[in-house]
Amino acid sequence: MSPLPSISVEQATLHGHQVTYRTAGAGPPLVLLHGITGNSAQWEGVMPTLAAHHTVIAPDLLGHGESAKPRGDYSLGAYASAVRDLLALLGHDHATIVGHSLGGGVAMVFAYQFPERVDRMALVSSGGLGREVNLLLRAATLPGASVVLPLMCAEPVRQVVGAVAGAFRKIGLRPASDLAEIAKSFASLQDLETRQAFIHTASGIIDMGGQRVNAHDRLYLAAGVPTLIVWGEGDRMIPASHGRHTASVVPGSRLEIFPGAGHFPFIDEPVRFTDVLLDFIATTEPADIDPEDVRELIRTGAPA
Repeated sequence: MSPLPSISVEQATLHGHQVTYRTAGAGPPLVLLHGITGNSAQWEGVMPTLAAHHTVIAPDLLGHGESAKPRGDYSLGAYASAVRDLLALLGHDHATIVGHSLGGGVAMVFAYQFPERVDRMALVSSGGLGREVNLLLRAATLPGASVVLPLMCAEPVRQVVGAVAGAFRKIGLRPASDLAEIAKSFASLQDLETRQAFIHTASGIIDMGGQRVNAHDRLYLAAGVPTLIVWGEGDRMIPASHGRHTASVVPGSRLEIFPGAGHFPFIDEPVRFTDVLLDFIATTEPADIDPEDVRELIRTGAPA
């Protein structure tokens, strides 16, 4: 058996800002987009297997990880445009786009803005598909959040969260990875620029009542894009009911619920995740979007 491709960490400059991305493999491009306060390193458990078949590109979105954190636009549209520009810089005209949580919202906006560049779309515990979202994220939109967040990032708090995650893992509660990743997220928010970017991103998509952005009024436009929906049954950040409902309204979509997983199914069950994603790609043809068909869909509106 040939060794799996290794992951390299690269930098690119887009519009004067440094973007860090992980990449591996060769073949049809596959883009992995992380969630809010996340980074591309979260995909390292699945990247080598995927890279045996694809050129895998996992960027740190602006405001996250090792990428720049400028004062600027942190809307879903801006993120989607940055992904388009990174792909263009790397010489890729189109790709299969996989988005987790916030990254799922970015993937959907990418498909909406640049339909000719999307081969397939995979939404993993995705944002933007319903109102409900965990109180932790809603609290980040409250007045004074910029004052409270540094306290939540303090070392004693992170240690407690990490200890609870470790205890849950020892007794077999697999969504303990959620707590572990939350602890890492708190650590990233110690930095003022990262914290400001997080608040700008969160306030653009969430309010105290839940998610402000909902893609359901435009999901009918995804009818021509092969769509995979993956969710952890134990997700306490965004409920799996969002995935089930979305699968019921996106024609031809494929739904995979992982019973033992939480908000990070690709971390909880990396082998199953890569098997499902590779099978989805192998058994679907890349989208071939006709602009005239898109115009007609927009003209006639969503089917009743």
